[in-house]
Amino acid sequence: MPRAAGSGAWTWPVAGPVIRAFDPPASPYGSGHRGIDIAAAAGSIAVAPADGRVAFAGPVGGRLFLTIDHGGGLESTYSWVASLAVRKGDLVRQGQPVARTGGGHMGDLIPNLHLGAKLNDVYVDPLDYLEQVDLTAFLRLAPVGA
Repeated sequence: MPRAAGSGAWTWPVAGPVIRAFDPPASPYGSGHRGIDIAAAAGSIAVAPADGRVAFAGPVGGRLFLTIDHGGGLESTYSWVASLAVRKGDLVRQGQPVARTGGGHMGDLIPNLHLGAKLNDVYVDPLDYLEQVDLTAFLRLAPVGA
């Protein structure tokens, strides 16, 4: 499967660690994990990663899903959300609240947001599009000789 050339300009939709990585399927209908799971407390606000238009917002099989079309064949998808703040056709801006997170995949022990990315209808790794996180804000050095 070809690797997408991402921009790294998407805003993270929620703050949290990635607890399950992208695992592309070998075929369009094969098993795999078509996105990443980002740990987030249920009910957390999820924001649009980039400007776009809502292509889908609604239930599938009793669970809520969201797709934002960012143009150029690129879409972001949100799965297993608890509520939606947008409707199909709405224009959204980067950082705008679009949903509240749910519990994640059925059976997940850690609540999370499943974020997918599609390029020309093929799932690609969302990490290729998300901005890099500056970890220096989380580092705390211990004093020498203390």
